[in-house]
Amino acid sequence: MPPRFCTHAYRYSMATLDITGEQFASTIEGNDIVLVDFWAEWCGPCKQFGPTYSSVSEKHPDVLFTKVDTEAEQQLAAEAGISSIPTLMAFREKVLVFSQPGALNAQQLEQVVDAVKALDMDEVHAHVARSQAEAAAAPESAAAPDAAAPNRSAAQQDGTQIPE
Repeated sequence: MPPRFCTHAYRYSMATLDITGEQFASTIEGNDIVLVDFWAEWCGPCKQFGPTYSSVSEKHPDVLFTKVDTEAEQQLAAEAGISSIPTLMAFREKVLVFSQPGALNAQQLEQVVDAVKALDMDEVHAHVARSQAEAAAAPESAAAPDAAAPNRSAAQQDGTQIPE
């Protein structure tokens, strides 16, 4: 089993943490709030977003800012449904609460972080439970989750995101 990542263990030496497909699930499960930047070296917008992501990460030691190189982690990118980069995902208490392609500026990224922190997670968990119950009650052919994407949460499958 891959090691769990504690924000305090690495925060003093780096602002963001590169993770692999093997570390992805344990990283999401082992931390309260995790942001994931899916990127690639050849991607111009990714290169522009990188310094912003790193800068904002330094202001939020209570949030784990991670990066996934989509070239090195093609299977993980496919399982996560990444079709455009950069793509930013935010997880809170193991639930995908935000997913959006495109580079953000510092103010937009700060707004995402603040919104994730401000979420009423009792309400989010209740919404996820309702969605799962509805999916389970629906005929298998109508609302079956994508079996090829085991890392997707129920929230991602029903499109739950932070309101704009």
